[in-house]
Amino acid sequence: MRVSLSLPGTFATPSRASRRWLAGAAAALALLGGGYALVAQVAGERGIAPTAASSDIEVKGISVDVQGKSAEDARTNGWREAQRKAWEKLKGPKLSDSQLDGLVSAIVIEKERLGPRRYIATLGVVFDRQRAGAYLGGAAQATRSAPLLLIPVVESGGAYITFEQRNPWQRAWAEFNPGASRIDYVRLSGAGGDSLLVNFGQTGRHSRGWWRSTLDQYGATDVLMAYARLDHQFPGGPVSGTFTARYGPDSRPLDTFTLKADNPDAVPEMLAQAVERMDQIFTGALASGKLKPDPSLRIGAGGAIDPAIERLIEIGRAAQARRAAEAAIAAGAVPRIEALPVTGVEPGEAAVRNITVQFATPDAASYDAALGAVRGTGGVRGLGVTSTAIGGTSVMSVSFAGSLDELAAALEARGFNVRRGANALAISR
Repeated sequence: MRVSLSLPGTFATPSRASRRWLAGAAAALALLGGGYALVAQVAGERGIAPTAASSDIEVKGISVDVQGKSAEDARTNGWREAQRKAWEKLKGPKLSDSQLDGLVSAIVIEKERLGPRRYIATLGVVFDRQRAGAYLGGAAQATRSAPLLLIPVVESGGAYITFEQRNPWQRAWAEFNPGASRIDYVRLSGAGGDSLLVNFGQTGRHSRGWWRSTLDQYGATDVLMAYARLDHQFPGGPVSGTFTARYGPDSRPLDTFTLKADNPDAVPEMLAQAVERMDQIFTGALASGKLKPDPSLRIGAGGAIDPAIERLIEIGRAAQARRAAEAAIAAGAVPRIEALPVTGVEPGEAAVRNITVQFATPDAASYDAALGAVRGTGGVRGLGVTSTAIGGTSVMSVSFAGSLDELAAALEARGFNVRRGANALAISR
């Protein structure tokens, strides 16, 4: 006698119809896999919206220890004392308590202990910028910076995190109130596509095309990077933090400092202090002229352009205007007159013409390499990118002193594979 046993979790051989159904289901899942992978990269609770985004002036960390006739009276006295201390910290003129009451828009309770007749607390005082600014002047009325994109990066356990997941450094910046700062921060929540567009990899990019695209996405003109490295000595023990402020797409360092928390519970307070210190570093760099606009990020956006590049653009525009005038004369729209030499073109030199060049850009490095190679080709007077498509084909307009075939030959001599079209070329490596 033969006995058949079936173990838990095993299945009988499926029928032919079942196999066809399973194959179809597997194909459908394979087709949808890319979509599920993309959703997985942006799904989940990763966003922390800035909770303090007003333009008011906030002074944090005011300690008070006062007494009163009752608990409520002690609290009132404590809040009045905090208002006076905060106003002194802002170096404002001497004002009465009633006048300060009219300037304060909120009292933020950080910590407090309330007794029958005693009040001990750490408070934050928020002054209305419009009303308090008239008394403060100076720093309160100082011109703020251009919009600067802030990228907070935290390193812990060898991992670098920006917005890929919620972290205490991201939360510290979200809770920071930049109302009293001269820096116009562009702070991201980290939700949606922020974790894809602005991740740790973005901080290491040098391609100006990538940076211009990212900054335009968020309405910023340049970038600030705030690095935080957290080292835990042992579980539940002290935590040391090393903080570095950097600026610009080249990640230029501004300053570095260290802070220490007695235990993990004190880390949020340490990070809040680090954010305040970072803001002071950025503000000091702005005052000393270190936060200068980067012309390479503003070409084509109305920003400052190098005089040599501007001259080449003028030559190209003059040549374009000459061709338009010749076309109008040929069509009989205007009478022929003796043409003057185009400004910037030497006698005997070939006329400058604009030629469209398509170039393959699988990554940022190839994008920069193609622009540099074309710009350095003999006869090229200038170029401008009209379309950027990293991972595809980008387009540039090249001002060239010569014919289409001459430009094609010059690019082939620099190692490009060139395909010719109607007043256009397509190049690749």
